[in-house]
Amino acid sequence: MQNKKISTIDGAASGLSASASSATSAISTEFKNFLADIEQLITEATSMTGDDLLQAKSKLHDRIDTIKHSFDDIGESVATKARKSAVVADKYVHEQPWVAIGAGAALGLLVGLLASRRS
Repeated sequence: MQNKKISTIDGAASGLSASASSATSAISTEFKNFLADIEQLITEATSMTGDDLLQAKSKLHDRIDTIKHSFDDIGESVATKARKSAVVADKYVHEQPWVAIGAGAALGLLVGLLASRRS
């Protein structure tokens, strides 16, 4: 029974980790595409006049709106998964308080040892 609970927490943590990794990858890809679009627009803008320049400006605004919405969607996805992981962890801590206290103490000891070595 306890192994099942631990695997549930491990699964939630790895899901959050994978979600954060995929979100970072998606943000990186989206940002690279955005920069490529900007570079292309700057290159084309040197020879543009009048209506072409207005269209390019409109295209740039549309692209900025798209990237803002993409970042918002990615952030919401990560936040949702973090909330789910927090609920699973909270439930586990309430069901197994001494295991959680022991893990916290062990982690505190490890951090203390590492901090004392740096000084």
